[in-house]
Amino acid sequence: MPSSAPSLFPPKALLFDWDSTLVDNWQSIVHAVNTTLVAMGQAAWTAEEARARVRESMRDAFPRLFGERWPEARKIFYDTFAARHLEHLTPLPGAEAMLAELSEAGLYLAIVSNKTGALLRKEVAHLGWNRYFGRVVGAGDAERDKPDPAPVALALAGSETPPGPVVWLVGDTALDMACAISAGCVPVLIAGNGLEYDDFSAWPPSCTVSDCAALAALVRRF
Repeated sequence: MPSSAPSLFPPKALLFDWDSTLVDNWQSIVHAVNTTLVAMGQAAWTAEEARARVRESMRDAFPRLFGERWPEARKIFYDTFAARHLEHLTPLPGAEAMLAELSEAGLYLAIVSNKTGALLRKEVAHLGWNRYFGRVVGAGDAERDKPDPAPVALALAGSETPPGPVVWLVGDTALDMACAISAGCVPVLIAGNGLEYDDFSAWPPSCTVSDCAALAALVRRF
């Protein structure tokens, strides 16, 4: 059963993170990160280290990792990731059935991800999921990236639903919860995707569900 706050309102819009919320593409991400690290003279990360560290968008994380050489690292990562990311892209169990149900119910759906926008939209199109989303917002599309609220505002533009208590932002990390709270939306956590790497004390979710099917069931209750 989901845990939820008493003040939870029926949603009019749901904004979803992408990786580890709707899809699994960690094999490609870890490969591209480690190819980049080694090429830049740094030690590769284990899969566990990558899951713990890959949170922010590239424009926020890479300058700290690689200093002035970060544009060089960005090219290596993009080239490596783009070569194989569609090959390993896998929807999480129940994700498409949930999206279809929520879309058919007339709810506004969008993506807010820290994956680079062009690559994100290729993945959405590859799965044939464009029909579910009003907007697909990735890193670099808004003035700033998650956890800043700017991509939330962009994702809701034209939806007739402004950020607020009837907008649920669904993700798997504390960064997603921080983004939701900063934007004035409801933070909804999908558990079971490496949550041991995050501290949610500063950004607690209003609701926690086990997976996509449980989220669909929760919305159905309203």
